[in-house]
Amino acid sequence: MDMGLNNKTALITGSTKGIGKAIAFELANEGVNVLINGRNYEKVEQTVNEIKAKFPETSPQNATADIVDMEQREALFEKHPHIDILVNNMGIYELMSYDDVDDEIFEKYIRTNVLAANGLTKFYLPKMLENNFGRVIFIASEEAIMPSAQMPQYAMTKSMLLSLAKSLSKLTIGTEVTVNTIMPGPTLSENVHQIIDGMYPDEALTFSEKEKKFMAKNLPQSEIQRFIKPNEIGRLAAFMSSPYASAFKGSPIRMDGGMVPTIF
Repeated sequence: MDMGLNNKTALITGSTKGIGKAIAFELANEGVNVLINGRNYEKVEQTVNEIKAKFPETSPQNATADIVDMEQREALFEKHPHIDILVNNMGIYELMSYDDVDDEIFEKYIRTNVLAANGLTKFYLPKMLENNFGRVIFIASEEAIMPSAQMPQYAMTKSMLLSLAKSLSKLTIGTEVTVNTIMPGPTLSENVHQIIDGMYPDEALTFSEKEKKFMAKNLPQSEIQRFIKPNEIGRLAAFMSSPYASAFKGSPIRMDGGMVPTIF
């Protein structure tokens, strides 16, 4: 299916690995000129070159910046003032006991997971409204609506993104601009792959077998009993970026593998 995205420009934050990189590849597959973002110039450049080699008809660009830093955000805006699609993917997470989460840690998570994304949206959304086309996608988590006790500082920020997206969507009434949130469930990032391999060192087991053992013991509520593949989220993000998704407005879209037990 042609998503109607050829020659659009997309900025995907945190796109040198994991979900962000998968989204960048899926958008490039649709003919989108992707702006690859991360803090490490070499890693960003490597991803740009990978995309250029696979999708030579597109023009991926290096958008290195620590978007938590306001000065670096401003420099990014000067270099790339016009985009059609903004995917706010960058974020941090860590298993932490609530007793260990002090105000400084809460503030760090809010600055990184919420305010950085808000700063980008505040700059690009008005331009999208002027052009009467644009897509803003926040990458949240099932933790946004099903918080665990293991990452209270993370879950809180992901819930905040749902509220922010809904509020900003109200500014797009009557336009072809949308603001939505994707909530992935447990995803097979590079780090997760290494963790699972390390937990089951038996070389006789395939990774799929290791994955099934882990899911059955640790995440029995998952209905797919495997981790979500980043490219699956990438395909959803590509659709949500397309003109065919114009009726999604302020929507929290779950791709959680059945983790969330409620009907809403």
